[in-house]
Amino acid sequence: MNSKTELKAYRFTSSSYHILPGTLDYHCVKHDLDLKYNHFFHNDVGTIKDNVHIKDISVEENRCFDYHIVQPAGSENTKKVIFLFHGFNEKDWSKYMPWAKAICEGTGSSVVLFPIAFHMQRAPKYWSSKRAMFKLSEERKKRYPNVVQSTLSNVAISMRVHAMPQRFIWSGLQTYYDVIQLIEECKEGRHPYIHKDFEFDIFAYSIGGFLSQILKLTNHNGYFSNTKVCLFCSGITFNRLSPVSKFILDSEANVALYSFLVEHFDKFLQKDDLLHHYIREDHIEGEVLLSMLNYQKGRTLREGLLKKYEKDIYAITLQKDTVIPSYEVINTLQGAYRDIAIKVDEMDFDRAYTHENPFPADTKNNEQIQADFTEVFTKVCAFYTNGLPKGDT
Repeated sequence: MNSKTELKAYRFTSSSYHILPGTLDYHCVKHDLDLKYNHFFHNDVGTIKDNVHIKDISVEENRCFDYHIVQPAGSENTKKVIFLFHGFNEKDWSKYMPWAKAICEGTGSSVVLFPIAFHMQRAPKYWSSKRAMFKLSEERKKRYPNVVQSTLSNVAISMRVHAMPQRFIWSGLQTYYDVIQLIEECKEGRHPYIHKDFEFDIFAYSIGGFLSQILKLTNHNGYFSNTKVCLFCSGITFNRLSPVSKFILDSEANVALYSFLVEHFDKFLQKDDLLHHYIREDHIEGEVLLSMLNYQKGRTLREGLLKKYEKDIYAITLQKDTVIPSYEVINTLQGAYRDIAIKVDEMDFDRAYTHENPFPADTKNNEQIQADFTEVFTKVCAFYTNGLPKGDT
């Protein structure tokens, strides 16, 4: 990458892919319990005959893949790691490489770029084919003349979510278990670079913050007791998210996802034994995930856990962010009664920017963009190295 950092790839094979949709027989290892997938919620009108609606459990790219680590140049092993979790519907790491490099140089930690299920290198290349996805988007617009923001960039994920909104839950849980698996493999001394006595923090952007909060608040086996979590343009519950964007989801997929996860989720849990087991039956990760879906319904559990770990969480928001608004981050992280002492820094740049692209490659404002970038990641690195005072925005 440069003389100070280098990029290495490492192989990962997911042990938790077996929870994904695509078969009828399931087994919960924790409870040694056989389960049946008895309720397939599948919206046929959300589908077009193509290679997008393949069985999730059969996607080999999602099961075995390479992830990357940005390392201090010349280092043979590390005891300091920061996981970087990306946003929704991301296809490559180019946006995040400067972020990872800045964090690595500013903290001395190695930065693990770990992909969410069915994102980045965990998705079939066909889903990123511009020609094929443009054709699908045009077909989708014909089927849904009133659809808003259907593009070649989001048509694959929009069609998959529209047809089976529960994919959001299963891919999230798989990624949660994958991160735990990687941590345990490292603790067992099985990683070629990460020392078994390593310590780790988390940097999360956008929907990656959803994952990071579930990891921190569940604190599986105490692994995350000392983990600091920095949220960038992130930190809200699902029902306060506004994801309709040419880069994220189209309007039809958003309506289907909101209807499933927020408006009717309790009813679907009654019909789906498998989903009910992982959300309601002695799986803390499912309980915390549920608390992150709806601001009102999950508030007691969520705010209690946020208060417990308030000193370990820090958020940076952007004033003009319309996907994840600052005030909703404050509402979530500091609580309905503002009695949670999580520091939220609201920033604003004196230039055009969006949630999806806070640091655009714009040569006109290159100096300003670089100054903004430096300001953000100076705050991020200071949090990891020195901590920040608790308090309001």
